[in-house]
Amino acid sequence: MNDDDRMLVPQPSPEARRWAMFCHYSAFFWFLVPMIGNVLGPLIVWQLKKDIDPFVDQQGKEALNFQITFSILLMICGVLAWILIGFPLMALISAVALVLVVIAGIRANEGKPYRYPFCWRFVK
Repeated sequence: MNDDDRMLVPQPSPEARRWAMFCHYSAFFWFLVPMIGNVLGPLIVWQLKKDIDPFVDQQGKEALNFQITFSILLMICGVLAWILIGFPLMALISAVALVLVVIAGIRANEGKPYRYPFCWRFVK
């Protein structure tokens, strides 16, 4: 994509960028509701605000997919905890997820779409 193509892509409105950022940051609802809050937060924000802008819809799906993937990985780590490898993996995955969520929220607030690496996309 060259500079001329970037100028043709409409920039999301400030409201759309804000709600897209909230889609990512609502994963921190996990601190209030352990185990499912990280999925419920993005799901609720996405469902309530997906119709205001395609950018919010796309970023909401991305945040939800990542949190589902993260939850599955944590469940696998829980099983692996029986052989003790699960605990360090859980800490590593949680730290990486924290960093990726912060980066995604910043990018969404800038109006730039973000795609999480290492993410299964269940919600299309």
